[in-house]
Order: sequence, then structure tokens, then C-alpha cells
Amino acid sequence: MRTANLRDLEVSRIGLGAMGMSGAYGAATDEAESIRTIHRALDLGVTLLDTAEIYGPYHNEELVGRAIKDRRDQVVLATKFGFISHTGGEPGDLDSSPANIRTAVEGSLKRLGTDHIDLYYQHRVDPSTPIEDTVGALAHLVTEGKIRHIGLSEAGVDTIRRADAVHPITALQSEYSLWTRDPEERVLPLLRELGIGFVPYSPLGRGFLTGQIRSVSDLEDDDFRKTNPRFAGENFEHNLGVADEVRQIATEVGATPAQVALAWLLAQGDDIAPIPGTKRVSRLEENVAADSVRLTPEQVDKLTKVTPPAGDHHNEAQMRMLDR
Repeated sequence: MRTANLRDLEVSRIGLGAMGMSGAYGAATDEAESIRTIHRALDLGVTLLDTAEIYGPYHNEELVGRAIKDRRDQVVLATKFGFISHTGGEPGDLDSSPANIRTAVEGSLKRLGTDHIDLYYQHRVDPSTPIEDTVGALAHLVTEGKIRHIGLSEAGVDTIRRADAVHPITALQSEYSLWTRDPEERVLPLLRELGIGFVPYSPLGRGFLTGQIRSVSDLEDDDFRKTNPRFAGENFEHNLGVADEVRQIATEVGATPAQVALAWLLAQGDDIAPIPGTKRVSRLEENVAADSVRLTPEQVDKLTKVTPPAGDHHNEAQMRMLDR
């Protein structure tokens, strides 16, 4: 597995998102299979593992902690805070106050079974706490050795610049894929100006770009994608055509749709490390094989020009949390 540089943090250029191992996409698979998937990822050279305290909540960090118990030195461990308030806020309140961060990090360290977190992200920008206060508190944790690097998720350009002025930001994690291109106009140029790495989540369009989802009935009743506009009604039917375009190009390349979608992301720069999520070894192996897919400039261009999807990439409430 080749590597990418998120500022001064070297990671495998394909990571593993663990969220789906704790039920976000319907019922979670058995824990043993999830742990096998994490172990197989490490065997294949994947180093960047991504979780968050809200996944589960808490269960996902505990699972990852058990999986890496004897292999911690092979992992660049990333987790996130801010979607759970430990300071008396209501359930679902964003809380990136210094007091909340202090409680959150201690909980994550305990659940993950480690004395440090390699990359600690603010999960969403908290409009009630100045970003300078949040990053200042995180900088203290760096000094104490409890975290090594600071990250943001779905932050806007003004917030990123202000945050980086307080302490170097190592990475931004935001949605980016063949059909979610929002970061390209303003965010990516700023990241490169400041030397910040980029970690795209949902690089396969929440599974749509794999071509495996052909009907909404393929999703379990408690799958959160059923609240996503791209999986609804006429949008879904339109987006099947987008997935078919990707499949056609993949056939020309001699790879799977998932592999060409990831290869396209990797072709966007050496400072990009997508984190496709899966809870199965077979899908993990397919995704990791994208590291060896070489796209020609013509193929990259063809993928860049696939038909845009219909529908926002989050529901209305989630969209309001982006680009603050």
C-alpha cells in the first residue's frame, strides 16, 4: 500500500472507516467479522482507521479498541468528538467547548485502550463555541501527549483558516467523491495553500457508486440512507443511471466500479486519503485493490464528467451543519 501525507502525518492512502460496523447501515454484522475486517486491513497495509464517539454511540470505539489491542503500533488511529455533550447539553447538541473536549478525550482514550489518539477531529463545527477556543483546548492535549494531530470535519474555509492560525491543522475530513464535488472550488485550494491533508468520507457515495444497490428495498428499514435525498424517489432512479456510467467506465478499465471511484479520488493528489467504510473482508479487499488501479488521463477525465447526481448528499438538518 502506497502512502499519503496529511501535513506531516504519513498514512496509507486508502484508510478504513469503521462507522458501519456499529449499525448505521442497518443491523451490524457480528463483531468477530468486523474485527477480522480490521485485522485484514492491517495485514494489507492499511494504517488509517477512523471512528468516532457518536458511532454506536461509544460501541464503535470499543470495537476498534478491541481489534487493535495487540497491534496499536500499526495504526494511525483517528476518532472524533463534538456530537455528544458531556456538559449538560441535550442529546444531539453539538458541543466543542473546552470542558466537553476534556471529558470526551478521556472517554475515547479509555474505550480505544490507548494512551494517545493520532488524529483527533472536531466532528462538526459548533456555532456556539469560537473555533479558537476549541483548537486552543486541543493544542493543550497535543502538549500533554494525549493527541498527536488535530483535525476538522466539514468545516468552511473561514473556520479552517482561523483554526490553523491557532495550531496547525493536520487534516480535514469531509464528503468527497465522484458525485459529491463540493470541496473542489474553495476548500481544496485552501487546504493546499495551508498544507492541510484531506480525508474524504463516503468516497463511494454511501455504496451507490459500487452499483450494488438497485432498489431502495435493498436497504434495511433502519438504514440511515433511507433519509438521504439521493436514495429517494425520482432521485434514486436518476442516480441509478450515474452508477451505470461509472460501471461502464470500470469495465473499460478492467476494475470494479468501487475501485475506479477510489482510483479517481487518489488521482486528485498525494495529500488525499479516502476512508471507504465496510464491515466485510471481501469488500475491504476490493477497496484496497484500488491502490493498484492506474487510470489514464482520458479515463480520469471521463470519470470527472459523469452525470451529476440528483438530490443533496445529506438531509436538510445535516446540510445545515456543513461548511460553517
